[in-house]
Amino acid sequence: MIKKALSVVLLFISFICTCQVKVYTSDIDNYWEAYDSIINTHDFAKRLDLINRLYINKGTKGLKAFMQARRYKDTLFVKHIEVYPKFWNSIRANTIAVKSKTNEIQKAIAKLKILYPLLKPAELYFTIGGFRSAGTISGNMVLVGCEIATGTPDIDMSEFENKWLAGVFAQQDKDHIVPLTIHEYIHTQQKKAILKNVLAFSVSEGSADFITELVMGKPLVTSYLTYGREHATTIKKSFRKEMFATSIERWLFNGSYLEKEGDMGYYIGYEICKAYYNNSTDKMKAVKDIIELNYSSETALEKFLEKSGFYNEHINREQTIKAYNESLPYIVSYGPFKNGDKNVNSGSNEFKITFSKPMDPENFSLYYTNKGKDYFPLKKLLRMEDDNKTFVFETDLMAGHDYEFIVSNEEFSTPDRFKISNKSFKIKFSTEPLRLPK
Repeated sequence: MIKKALSVVLLFISFICTCQVKVYTSDIDNYWEAYDSIINTHDFAKRLDLINRLYINKGTKGLKAFMQARRYKDTLFVKHIEVYPKFWNSIRANTIAVKSKTNEIQKAIAKLKILYPLLKPAELYFTIGGFRSAGTISGNMVLVGCEIATGTPDIDMSEFENKWLAGVFAQQDKDHIVPLTIHEYIHTQQKKAILKNVLAFSVSEGSADFITELVMGKPLVTSYLTYGREHATTIKKSFRKEMFATSIERWLFNGSYLEKEGDMGYYIGYEICKAYYNNSTDKMKAVKDIIELNYSSETALEKFLEKSGFYNEHINREQTIKAYNESLPYIVSYGPFKNGDKNVNSGSNEFKITFSKPMDPENFSLYYTNKGKDYFPLKKLLRMEDDNKTFVFETDLMAGHDYEFIVSNEEFSTPDRFKISNKSFKIKFSTEPLRLPK
């Protein structure tokens, strides 16, 4: 018995030795060096020079990749240092403490390799970002934004108007950096694919959470998992209708504006993978199936969902998509003129677009065509009519002029963020010629 236990210990040590990954934390030290210099000057140009010279230019390739992935710029870093001094003072120690978590992270990766022996190596980069992501990946690089990843309930969030981040921190402790890193590490193992719908995105994210939970050996605690479990029946029913939607905004990466009910795709994906694992007799194979799922194949993804038993009935993709599309809002009419009209009265000062359902007055946009703003006829939104079904825009028209603009289906949505079913299209018209007095 002692010999067997010793062999298990030696095997685990062997896994740790073979699973050592490269961990880079120098970006954290560089950030705080830049921070200390920046707060000692009020000259904006000098602050930009300091953030570039002491942080960005000295940064690891992981920092460069993170900045590209999340569109971070030097001006954003400086702005955040100026606006959130209480926050930075309260979280500084947590970010620096990441270096003390390296051994825990290495051990967790070793456990992951026991669960999934085909684990490929990755590089871990711990940086300070701009509040747009706690973590992501680029190739075999795990990129962690420690300004979010190390947040805890005691961090001073009084300078933030949006309460989402405080809600995230309320669910985190100082050990959160370990499961977060494992979650992102798992993403580096998944097959590269263009994710096509809500189901694919949800399972991709939820699978990383579920495997991480197996590695940690205890339930994950996140705001979206907590909310999801509390509203499981309602969320499961809604997902059933929307899983094949190509717009993911209602389900993923929306925690910053939906707060408690945000990121429910993570929760559903987690539950689907958990059901698949629990219904499998060969647990090692189940882990392999989950990690190696082919997201490029809609058939493979749907078979995975069906085999999980998460829904009791077979789900017909075509029927589900048809029903979903029929439920979306659509454009009923627009005017007062028709698309392509050649003699529009230049005295018209309003243009209306009417939808089948009440819309969000804050969520819309009309775009220039490639001809530019000189051909754009609209000035501003004047008002909403018909219980918010109709947008009324002010027009600014000249006689004898051609006009055109784009109505985008990605911009108009209902208050609960259902996009319109119409495809984006161009509206063109010309005003009547200027009539000179005889």
